[in-house]
Amino acid sequence: MFEIAPDFPETTFAWGTATDTGAAQGLTNVFAYEARAEEGGYVNGVLAANLSSSGVIGVVGPVEAGDAKLYIDGFVAGAIAANPNAQVNVSYTGSFGDTALAAEAANTHIQAGADVLTGSAQQVVGAIGVASEQGVPWLGTQSDQSPIDPDVVVASQLYNWDGVLSDIIRKHQSGEYGGFAYALTLANGGLVMDFADSLDGDAVAAAMVAANDIIAGAIDVNAVIAGEAPASAAADDSDAMVEFPELEPVRVALVMP
Repeated sequence: MFEIAPDFPETTFAWGTATDTGAAQGLTNVFAYEARAEEGGYVNGVLAANLSSSGVIGVVGPVEAGDAKLYIDGFVAGAIAANPNAQVNVSYTGSFGDTALAAEAANTHIQAGADVLTGSAQQVVGAIGVASEQGVPWLGTQSDQSPIDPDVVVASQLYNWDGVLSDIIRKHQSGEYGGFAYALTLANGGLVMDFADSLDGDAVAAAMVAANDIIAGAIDVNAVIAGEAPASAAADDSDAMVEFPELEPVRVALVMP
């Protein structure tokens, strides 16, 4: 993309999960975006530790990169913070879309005693199917996966890209074609936690305390992941709320893997 962008200086490009806008290479028409998935991962980890009776929790990861790794690292940190004796078993399938491998990983976790599961990427359809068969609660991320089985998918970290996309289009229309890196966070509403009404009230309350502490800056999730003492999160301009402007019609091309 960085090679192509200079050939189309009045076309806006956006990529993620990333923070590099290509400014060091002289690019002015590239936006970057990422979901700070470790934040909602931490919240889901706290929830999982409070829901688990066995103290064993299973994580079905895809490729160990991007927001998938951020989510899992945050999840593990949150679960251990809520229950230092928790055993969080993490497996990476090496694929974003292999549902059979995800199902196999979920079965392995359950056989190892896991009574709460989570995971990331398109592959989780297979893992959620196993969770549904075994009656094991599933905590989701990225999108609402509850339609697969609303009785099993009991919590989700949802990504809300509306503000980011609206702001990119607004900037483009005003002649600003790139140069800004966006981040979805709990504080700016880009990350939204959703909990089923059926969940234990005390477990949800513990998760909400964690979420509010992250928003307030009382918990720096990355510091916890790194094993450092809890510290206030540093202020970041990207945490500001992005307004939803009035938009003129535009043409948008979306390239998916």
